[in-house]
Amino acid sequence: MFLPKYPDNPTPPPAHTHTTAEPVPVRRPAPQISVSTGAVAAVLVGGVVLTALLAAVAVTAISVAVAAVVLRSMLRDQHRR
Repeated sequence: MFLPKYPDNPTPPPAHTHTTAEPVPVRRPAPQISVSTGAVAAVLVGGVVLTALLAAVAVTAISVAVAAVVLRSMLRDQHRR
């Protein structure tokens, strides 16, 4: 009457279950990009031209600023007299 009931399968479940490892993603080789010498030269020349234009704009802006300061001081001296 008070006897324990045993399970039908007497073997205990395994303590460690084996899981399958995720497959390693396959690396695809990067596509080869061929760059011609003319394209490299065009990019370099374009960069040099843009840099020269930027330098010219900067020099012009500084020159205009200096001229404005000189003219302002000249006009201020003229109004004082």
